[in-house]
Amino acid sequence: MIRTTWLMTLNPLSDDRIFALIPCAGKGNRAGASVPKQYQLIGDVPLVVHTLRAFAAIPRLTHGVLVVAPDDQQIQDLMSAHPQPLFSVAHVGGASRADSVLAGLSALVEHGACSRDWVMVHDAARCLVTPTQINLLIDACQADGVGGLLAFPVPDTLKQETAGRASATINRESKWLAQTPQMFRLGALTEALSNGHESVTDEASAMEAMGFAPLLVAGSSHNFKVTYPEDFVLAQAVLKLRAES
Repeated sequence: MIRTTWLMTLNPLSDDRIFALIPCAGKGNRAGASVPKQYQLIGDVPLVVHTLRAFAAIPRLTHGVLVVAPDDQQIQDLMSAHPQPLFSVAHVGGASRADSVLAGLSALVEHGACSRDWVMVHDAARCLVTPTQINLLIDACQADGVGGLLAFPVPDTLKQETAGRASATINRESKWLAQTPQMFRLGALTEALSNGHESVTDEASAMEAMGFAPLLVAGSSHNFKVTYPEDFVLAQAVLKLRAES
């Protein structure tokens, strides 16, 4: 049975606080550069700065935590050059995304967050997310008993692969590409990730495994995850277009 509410004593329309959690502990090897991709320049600033600025433009955010690797030597210089008063840095990144998010949730608790507060988890590499998209997610989730995520309907034909060849065509109807932010209650998300985080690929899948049905909020094709060298070129083009318009 799919659960659609968590702790029914909570009022989904109440003015609960909202926190942000940005996992930023990866090496980004597929980006093909000598430095982690979060520190590569897009325009005149590092990739992760674009991400942080989008969230800093949301007045209703209470606080944010940027989760980096324990041995990250670059983040302090970056934060000095590009101050982000809304965010604290936590050197608690783990071996997997789920490990980093769980550690980040604990860091948020240390900064005063409680189990009923909302947490938006966002990939640092999705640097093209806009304040408008973030606000759309907040507005939708605050009125929901579970929470949800930005996502984008699959526009292309899907193929099943076998030994490098197309073996079947998959019906793309009702298929969505998961994006971030993904917004859930801190307590529910902590429990979901703790119960089986080794097998989950994002926060929504952890909630699904607990029997919840996260809300899908339509995002944008521009909210892609910068992964490969050509993605940096595309991200630069999108930012230039935004600046010109």
